[in-house]
Amino acid sequence: MTTGTTIKSRDRDVILQALAAGVVPKTGLRHVQVGRAAEVGALVRDIDRLSDGGAAIRFVIGEYGAGKTFFLNLVRLIALERKCVTIHADLGPDRRIHASAGQARGLYAEAVRNMATRTKPEGGALPSVVERFVTDCMNEAGRKSVPVERVIDERLAHLQEEVGGYDYATVLKAYWRGSEEGDEVLKTSALRWLRGEYSTKTEARQALGVRTIIDDNDIYDALKLLAAFVKLAGYAGLLVVFDEMVNLYKLQSAQARNQNFEQILRMLNDVLQGNFGGIGFVFGGTPEFLMDTRRGLYSYAALQSRLAENAFATNGLVDLSGPVLRLQSLTPEDLLILLSNIRSVFAHGDPATHLVPDEALPAFMEHCSKHVGEAYFRTPRNTIKAFVQFLAVLEQNPGTGWESLLGRVDVAPDVENPSADESEGSAEGGDDNLASIRL
Repeated sequence: MTTGTTIKSRDRDVILQALAAGVVPKTGLRHVQVGRAAEVGALVRDIDRLSDGGAAIRFVIGEYGAGKTFFLNLVRLIALERKCVTIHADLGPDRRIHASAGQARGLYAEAVRNMATRTKPEGGALPSVVERFVTDCMNEAGRKSVPVERVIDERLAHLQEEVGGYDYATVLKAYWRGSEEGDEVLKTSALRWLRGEYSTKTEARQALGVRTIIDDNDIYDALKLLAAFVKLAGYAGLLVVFDEMVNLYKLQSAQARNQNFEQILRMLNDVLQGNFGGIGFVFGGTPEFLMDTRRGLYSYAALQSRLAENAFATNGLVDLSGPVLRLQSLTPEDLLILLSNIRSVFAHGDPATHLVPDEALPAFMEHCSKHVGEAYFRTPRNTIKAFVQFLAVLEQNPGTGWESLLGRVDVAPDVENPSADESEGSAEGGDDNLASIRL
């Protein structure tokens, strides 16, 4: 149960700090990834499909603490290795797919700020993608002895038929002029427009001479334009990852939820019908977000019919071809390998410096089983946190016996936060709240 792979101190610290806090590390996922080979394979096929000009959409469903965010980050890293561009964001009270007060634009802006490529996996890759496109246009203009602006117009000609497509060329030409003239303000203004950070058309027109901005009503159209643009910049496609979709389930207003569900239906229809290529969507959510017939996706009849799972996939049988992908629970064997990997991370990948022997791993799992039950491997977040803290104490207190320390480790079950506060209304209207009546 050893990897034998040397782990850099920087990667080690990032991994351990994140796991100790119960969050997903941004780097070094390969050092701790275990299990779920079939699910990863299904997403790899989706990525290959969008690289070939197709489209894909997935709803990754799992219990709170089951590893959805880890899985989504792993999928993003795979997409980067296959020369795709990825953008990602978490939904929240101030970020949604559809809204009327800037929340949808906020989601888009956050996602584009997190844009990543293989050379910039940590995010903030929009300037380098734009630079690559503009540089290619300049090189082509030099070969053909034509103005750069004409080449930009020619390359983006087919985008002008889309909503906001005409201004894409205007903004990119402004970026090129800023590069030529050393005008950093103009370049920054162009990037702000591409990120959807302008809140008024007047401000954008004064800075760039454009007629439109990326607004709440245009988010899906803007994502399609962005996917087409990154293809023109020489990348394989665009993968859009939205996590914490349960925040739509938490919306008090049925009207607000249905408006968001309508946008999801629009994306789903376009992908399933093949209306648009080069883009993939991956949404992460809980079973309630999907299946609740009062507040979840199943409350919207059109989505329920399209997302209904294969009736033949029962009694341990799975179907990974549909839009819904349920994360299978880690087996006890998977968790044993995971604990071994974490032990290896502590030791920088050197088996000679392991803090605990092999027999400590099944002993820790047995301890967790007694305190938590079978949930310790179905939703392993707190089990992993406890194991990292267990090893941290042993590392910082040489001579401490792991057997005596193990009996003092308390592992609590991972409990989901309340999905919605039914006792309070919302600014958008709490029309789903039930009044209590006393007789």
